[in-house]
Amino acid sequence: MNIVDSLQNVTLLFLDTAPVIYYVEENPFYSAFVEVIFERIDNGSLTAVTSPVTLAECLVVPYRLGLLQRQRDFFDLIVYGGNTIFLPIDHDQAQRAAELRAHYNLTLPDALQIATALAAGCEAFLTNDATLKHVTELQVLVLNDFR
Repeated sequence: MNIVDSLQNVTLLFLDTAPVIYYVEENPFYSAFVEVIFERIDNGSLTAVTSPVTLAECLVVPYRLGLLQRQRDFFDLIVYGGNTIFLPIDHDQAQRAAELRAHYNLTLPDALQIATALAAGCEAFLTNDATLKHVTELQVLVLNDFR
């Protein structure tokens, strides 16, 4: 199955950190896959959901290296991107994250990401973290599976 087929019945897609970084940094190994997804977000056939965890993780290297434009690029895409919902994390997501972490032995950031995706009603979660494939509450799409 290819990435387009995997997105066929998806209207709300959660964006984990790696796909956003690949897109903004134009990663040559993944650009063909993430460009398809961001084209669908841009044209409105897909709505992206992001979280403060995605934002924080994407900003680490640009802050470390003093890349001001890259910081703005990530912030604009994740928080203000067209057809993108930036969903804050509240006590409900924190509680659900604890449940997910206990059940799946996830890291706290991964559990918060999945909990936020579920709170938003996402049908799919786009990542490049294969360890999340055992989460069954929503479809987990791992970019390496489409290479």
